[in-house]
Amino acid sequence: MDLESGYDSSLQMTIPPRLSAPNIIGQFPLNDPGLLILLMQNVPGGLQLEHKGKWVNANLNPNWIIIVNLADHMEIITNGKYKSTIHRVVVNNGVRRVTFPLFMGPSLEAMVKPALEFVDDDNHPPANRGMNYKDYLEANQQHVIDGKSCLKQIRL
Repeated sequence: MDLESGYDSSLQMTIPPRLSAPNIIGQFPLNDPGLLILLMQNVPGGLQLEHKGKWVNANLNPNWIIIVNLADHMEIITNGKYKSTIHRVVVNNGVRRVTFPLFMGPSLEAMVKPALEFVDDDNHPPANRGMNYKDYLEANQQHVIDGKSCLKQIRL
């Protein structure tokens, strides 16, 4: 896959404080499309990752400026060696949470499939079928969030 050009996007997400009830979900569980997500946030805490079927707090150092998150297409390219991170946000304090994610992906026209160096027919056959990145993004927009985005749709 040619990575000399790519499709990047960013946005600002604001989750207001919730004083009336603890542990309210501010962002439901999801995976992100793309290769990597760089995330900046104004407060530590709140980000949770799914690990072995349980939600664990990503106890981040408050001095960290950028968090790196692996996304769906990193999992596809590495044939599952590196997993896309299922995550959610829990709001449980009186602080407004502001995050700035930068979604980094391949060119919209790139065909994304397991890279040859991560595939061998005997022990590691391709786990996913190849799919055009733009088509994946469009399918992801229409997909019901179930914690694995569109990855289930392209599994072999």
